[in-house]
Amino acid sequence: MKVLVINAGSSSLKYQLIDMNTEKWLAKGVCDRIGVDGVFKHKTFDGREKKITTEIDDHMAAFHLVTDALVDKETGVISSLDEISAIGHRVVQGGAAFDKSVLVTDEVIHQIERLIPLAPLHNGPEVTAILACQKVFGKEKPQCVVFDTSFHASMPPRAYMYAIPYEYYEKYHIRRYGFHGTSHRYVSLHCAHLMHQPLEDIKMITCHIGNGSSITAILNGKVIDTS
Repeated sequence: MKVLVINAGSSSLKYQLIDMNTEKWLAKGVCDRIGVDGVFKHKTFDGREKKITTEIDDHMAAFHLVTDALVDKETGVISSLDEISAIGHRVVQGGAAFDKSVLVTDEVIHQIERLIPLAPLHNGPEVTAILACQKVFGKEKPQCVVFDTSFHASMPPRAYMYAIPYEYYEKYHIRRYGFHGTSHRYVSLHCAHLMHQPLEDIKMITCHIGNGSSITAILNGKVIDTS
């Protein structure tokens, strides 16, 4: 099984094609500066590389660059897009609607669109990427969305409510949702693995440090607070 993983940002689209039998990446790259001047970088597991500067009008155009590179005679790693069994998407904002990863349906797309006001720079491009995949692969190809916020869904109200008028929460859904959840989930599970203990038996603080940073408090495998 080969899975194409997509991470669509406000002006970029990152991707990896992963062979799930070996859990190794076959190709990876990024479409950067989408809507500006456009840079496309592509790399294969055996060292072949491609870098071009080209206009990338939107995320739909970016996705076509990706799929073309994957099957290209010089830079490709598959002979046909039919070899891709499924597509996974990282989605920044799942709001209170999603507490776990789900398969893409029309209703799921609608819900992600409704959450655009909570993450206007991210959810919009992520919806575009999902629709681009449907256009290229068809609706029958399984797509899964993994939400940065879902790992934090176990937070109690005392952790996610802000000290602001309650009507802002009721009208505009303003609360702490938590971010970098995919990172915090992975780090917590891997830490428990290295300690040879069940995550459910550990009190833990995880740190995500990058261009955006956050820390998360985990008790018995559940998030109880986050920055």
